[in-house]
Amino acid sequence: MRTPRPAALAGTLAGLVVTAALAGCAPVDESTGAGSDGGGEAASCEPGDLPTLEAGTLTIATDTPAYPPYFVDDDPTNGDGFESAVAYAVAEQLGYAPDDVTWVEVPFDNSYAPGPKRFDFDINQISITPERERAVDFSEGYYTANQAVVVLEDDAPEIASLDDLKGLELGAQSGTTSLTAIREAIQPDADPLVFRNTNAATQALQNGQVEAIVADLPTALFITAAQLDGGAVAGQFEYSGGEPEEFGLLLEKDSPLTPCVDEAVATLREDGTLGDLEQEWLSESVDVPVLQ
Repeated sequence: MRTPRPAALAGTLAGLVVTAALAGCAPVDESTGAGSDGGGEAASCEPGDLPTLEAGTLTIATDTPAYPPYFVDDDPTNGDGFESAVAYAVAEQLGYAPDDVTWVEVPFDNSYAPGPKRFDFDINQISITPERERAVDFSEGYYTANQAVVVLEDDAPEIASLDDLKGLELGAQSGTTSLTAIREAIQPDADPLVFRNTNAATQALQNGQVEAIVADLPTALFITAAQLDGGAVAGQFEYSGGEPEEFGLLLEKDSPLTPCVDEAVATLREDGTLGDLEQEWLSESVDVPVLQ
């Protein structure tokens, strides 16, 4: 799930990326690269051999606005924020300098739609799910995230378990595992309200349209720290079919780049880079109670 950012930051990404139609997937250059043949055979992971969309360039996608704490100043190119830093660390593992990386805008819901992609990989808090894996490839997970419940502290009902959420009016961003978690893990009495992005969900909570919203934990912590007046994280819970929910780098289905990206993520986990970046950019969560 994604977090809001101040309105003054809007539009920065638009001048940095290739323009895409927000209403749907943009046309793809089918001439060369990983997205054109869908063969799925392992590519050589030597930098000069990688079958990227453009020779000598690694094309990375994310949505706009690009929210903290995953990106800073709505600018994925600056290397600041957890996902921007992870993206550049993966690029370095693949042999690409920062100047060899190009960012493009792809709306969240479009990233995992079936069909050709105009990026080499997408990084956008996209949870790995069996349903999505039928249409796209994922790398190994680069972050494990719990879901969290955000409320207005002054009006918050008593929440000590998931059962306490059943009678509340809940909301979440469209297309996210947070929305699925409401429906499947909480199973509220009323259908949750669905919002285009977390900014809209947060505003609905501020306005009293919902009693709580659900987001991944880092997003929830940022909302309550920087975006929502009087907001609090009521609790966190694990949801992904009984297993930890992981964010993965998304690639076109059967992309020959997938084994190389997998190897890069595994190396960054083993050498401690991912842990260091989590510590640097993502808020601590030890004080947030766990809801059962």
